[in-house]
Amino acid sequence: MPAHKQTTYTIHPIVMGTKVFDKGMMTYQHDYGTPYTIPIYTWYLKGGDKTILVDTGEMQPIVSPDRELAIGGPIHTFEEGLALHGLAPRDVDVVLHTHLHNDHCENDYKCANAKIYVHQKELEHIHAPHPLDFRYLEDYIEDVEENGQLVVLDGDTDVLPGIRMIHTPAHTAGGMSILVQTPDGPVLICGFCTILENLYPPIEVRAMEMDVIPPGTHLDVNQAYDILVQAKSLAPTLLPLHEPRYAAMDVIPADPNS
Repeated sequence: MPAHKQTTYTIHPIVMGTKVFDKGMMTYQHDYGTPYTIPIYTWYLKGGDKTILVDTGEMQPIVSPDRELAIGGPIHTFEEGLALHGLAPRDVDVVLHTHLHNDHCENDYKCANAKIYVHQKELEHIHAPHPLDFRYLEDYIEDVEENGQLVVLDGDTDVLPGIRMIHTPAHTAGGMSILVQTPDGPVLICGFCTILENLYPPIEVRAMEMDVIPPGTHLDVNQAYDILVQAKSLAPTLLPLHEPRYAAMDVIPADPNS
């Protein structure tokens, strides 16, 4: 019998929001006091027989020339971003959540036909957040929860052919990284809010015998460090959730980090 052909996907980053803040919010113990603009992505996974998104971005993104210049690419509303690929919110079959901080799930309610995959600890935290974690706002998931759209996970799970969700609680308790099989090999969409510098630090950081920089927002900094190190062994290509250089890309190339 012929070997079964593996389902593969192309990965399309779509900017659906931005944040402007201190760079230290990304890079723990480094570059505090440096203004920094991050893109907020929805990742469209094109392949197979379903329309799949990773996260859904901001509901009402601020669109300005300054912010677009800072990230090097255009900012879209949810509807505009999907329309670039001939899609509308009703066409979305699956949403895979890295976590449920508001900027990653504000458009969930628009995806009325989608199954939405999320770790159970994210649901626990969004309904009863610690006062320090103001980024959880349950309003954004109440509709899809009431509609029975959530698929709740409690660990690593093969959710679709060629797609595995892996529990990586570096940034939040239920953070899930998405391992995607592409024509160029496996790619890991990180389940924690970082930029490339977190995973591939500059020489002055590596000189301190640090292999990664933990995310500026984390639960346990030592655990976060170890999870980032482990993530680098899961795939040859990693996509940090807020790296600006992807903002100008229509599709992630074989080596987007070069």
